[in-house]
Amino acid sequence: MSRQFPAAPPAPSTPLVPVGNPAPSQTLLDRTGRWIEQNRNLLILGATVAVSAGAGYYLYNRSSSGGSGPSSGSDGASTSSAKKNKKKNKKKSKFIPGDGASGPLLEEIQPAPAAQKPEAKKEASEEPQEKDILETIPEGAALAAMSEAERNQLGAKLKDRGNSYYQAKQFQKAVECYTKAIEVSVKRDAVFFSNRAACYTNYSPPEYEKVVEDCDEALKLDRTYAKALKRRAAALERLERYEEALRDYTATTIIESFKDEKANEAMDRCLKNLVVKKHEELVKAREPSLPSYGFISQYLSAFRPHVKPTLPESPSQGDQTLNLAFDALAAGDYTHAFSFTNEAIEQGLSTNELKAEALNLRGTFKFLSSDPKGALEDLEKSIDASATSQAWVKLAAVHMELGDKAKAFGDFESAIQINANDPDIYYHRGQIYFLAEEFPNAQTDYEKSSELDDTFIFSHIQHAMCQYKLGNVGASTASFRKILRQFPDRSEAYNYYGEILLDTQKFPEAIERFDRALEIDKDKNPPNVLPMVNKAYAMVHWQQDFDAAEKLCKEAFERDPGCDTAAATLAQVSLTKSKIDDAIYWFEKHLKIARSDVEIVNTIQYLEASKAQKEFMATYPEYAARLSQIAQNVQ
Repeated sequence: MSRQFPAAPPAPSTPLVPVGNPAPSQTLLDRTGRWIEQNRNLLILGATVAVSAGAGYYLYNRSSSGGSGPSSGSDGASTSSAKKNKKKNKKKSKFIPGDGASGPLLEEIQPAPAAQKPEAKKEASEEPQEKDILETIPEGAALAAMSEAERNQLGAKLKDRGNSYYQAKQFQKAVECYTKAIEVSVKRDAVFFSNRAACYTNYSPPEYEKVVEDCDEALKLDRTYAKALKRRAAALERLERYEEALRDYTATTIIESFKDEKANEAMDRCLKNLVVKKHEELVKAREPSLPSYGFISQYLSAFRPHVKPTLPESPSQGDQTLNLAFDALAAGDYTHAFSFTNEAIEQGLSTNELKAEALNLRGTFKFLSSDPKGALEDLEKSIDASATSQAWVKLAAVHMELGDKAKAFGDFESAIQINANDPDIYYHRGQIYFLAEEFPNAQTDYEKSSELDDTFIFSHIQHAMCQYKLGNVGASTASFRKILRQFPDRSEAYNYYGEILLDTQKFPEAIERFDRALEIDKDKNPPNVLPMVNKAYAMVHWQQDFDAAEKLCKEAFERDPGCDTAAATLAQVSLTKSKIDDAIYWFEKHLKIARSDVEIVNTIQYLEASKAQKEFMATYPEYAARLSQIAQNVQ
């Protein structure tokens, strides 16, 4: 059986922050994101891996439902009795929704015959009328004198009476019966603990800690007892112990062969809650910081070269510090450029124009540091000091980041009023149209940008991408060939043309373009590693060569530790090769360098799902063969 990534998306796309050199190509980001979306159900809801088959992504199989009421089984036959009774009463299990309102559905308690009289039905809902069995239980020497079989039989009677009390919603009485059954029985029975846990769930208020404790005991006796796993998972979820709950939901879903739809839904819900919690913790703990060199270069290369501001004849200390900031910026020393800009603003600038330049630059660094509100404040102050079309364009990017598309387009109009011949305005507005899949509008803006400045490669590349998105592959190919002739020494043209060839499954030609891009940039420091990651994808889709892909991506990450697409791809490759520890490692790496909320949330999802998978396979290694068979059926 061959192992494959899902097919690459039909066409590349680009980010709001335009692609530059040597920044991550949005084609790769889109491909990685598409892989995540295509495998979401496989990766999350099934929450397991077919280790023997080598299928790295999780499996998902929705089918029939199960139950979650107390079990009538005894003598440790919890799993088998559940299977038998499932055929008798196929009521759906309920986990979290209303779990303490009226008790779980009583799957195992035998339903009344269809011809039962109304009076009998009424009696079934009342407290049992027989003499209380608890009053007749021998204690001390009398209990010790009973044989093991007699004590076990007495325990079974107590359990049955507990079930009757449970059905009558007399949960405290039921708990007394189950507790006494545990005390008198010589053989410890997982059902007794699990049924008592069901009662604690229905206390008002529910006692979830006791539910967990009893399910712990039940699972010590029968570690594949699905009912106990479900009850403990639901209780842990109520206690907001989501990682442990996900572990149990994962286990029960696999043990029941993915047939309980409610369990699948509960696992999905629990994972979402865990992701929200982890995301909040991460965002709260993460301080704004500059991204990698490549990411910053990507953003800056999306603007035409900016002339260094001229200082007055008698510059102030702040003026001179700002001059140092622009020198550091030109040298690619972004950390010092940021710090010098802060110092210059604190020291004070001698003219409004210089103040605007400083605030523009600091706002840019804040935006790149995932501080859009700080960027918004600085850019607005820059415009107040001395408005420029570039400041308005950058403000538009901030408004898009904050989700205000209307204000972003208003910013572009303001930029046009200042300088209608600034080609950057139309390029960046084209990017927003592109992201909104308004490709004809994007094309128009890219064309306008190129008319005003024909030397900017990315306007040409994005125009060719629009043609591809609109289904005109021939025109797109012709455009890329023209770009290669116009910019023969620019790696971006070869890389993006290679991606078009990759998406059209012309693998040898694509690899040739990626190799050429790498050759052009071989002496750059740091190098542009994106063609290397693209080549890895080509090797997977063309020759199923996962080892070569892994080697290429590791080399890419070593050269540029800020390359998030390399980390994400390595996680994919590791899952596909069933190297779960490696997948977790790379998901954790990716989480540290991911910039957007979408990236962070997706990575947390698969990191936590992978951890749950790992724990399941460590606890239940005997399920590997079964999962291998399921993997073959799914694929």
